[in-house]
Amino acid sequence: MRIAVAGGTGLAGRLVVAALEAGGHTAVTLARAAGVDLKTGSGLDAALAGADAVIDASNVNTMNKAAAIAFFDQAGRHLLAAADRAGVQHLITLSIVGVDRVKNPYYAGKLRQEEIVRSGPVPWTILRATQFHDFAGQLLAGVPGPVAVVPSGKIQPVAVREAAAALADIAQDRPQGMAPELAGPRTEALTDMARRLIAAGGARRRPVLPVYLPGGMSSGGLLPTGPGPRGTVTFSDWLAAQSFAPA
Repeated sequence: MRIAVAGGTGLAGRLVVAALEAGGHTAVTLARAAGVDLKTGSGLDAALAGADAVIDASNVNTMNKAAAIAFFDQAGRHLLAAADRAGVQHLITLSIVGVDRVKNPYYAGKLRQEEIVRSGPVPWTILRATQFHDFAGQLLAGVPGPVAVVPSGKIQPVAVREAAAALADIAQDRPQGMAPELAGPRTEALTDMARRLIAAGGARRRPVLPVYLPGGMSSGGLLPTGPGPRGTVTFSDWLAAQSFAPA
């Protein structure tokens, strides 16, 4: 199969490309480095010529609600229109477990992305996955000061490689609408993940202070709500495999 991957140079996208190629498929990377701009639609028609499916693992690094919505609206509309013109038979989108329950500026953009896919003419599958193992590190990186204020609450982190493999498998199957939620094998407390990451040398050493956040994150909003596929790599496994530079 010829499968295009939007965001194919990103954290998840590059692993999706690797999984597809390992399975004998032709993976086409849709990224600015490959001459494709999702925000303007430039290069999409040529890149999608002959594509059987498209996997959207695109991302934007922002916590500004307006910026997140603008990116996913523009990118989603351009990708959908180009996929329709190319006769693509399956559009697969990577989303986030709890995106419709947790109030978060970035999630507002992801919800807009989902809306575009669901209302479009191309047969689709949306896979909501739980946070990846590096989520605690992302939280810590965004908190300045001598004390790390970390949201209380729990997540069920999944390995990004396992999410990428799931997307590659879905692309080879028929469209299914909302796929069962993908999660990791074990529930973890965010504050515990942060403390263990700091102890392992993966973040600046400082005390971790739990804080309750309204909006769902601290009350289980990021946990899966039903049965679905589960990964095998635990946070402990992931942490043990990291090579952190000395502080």
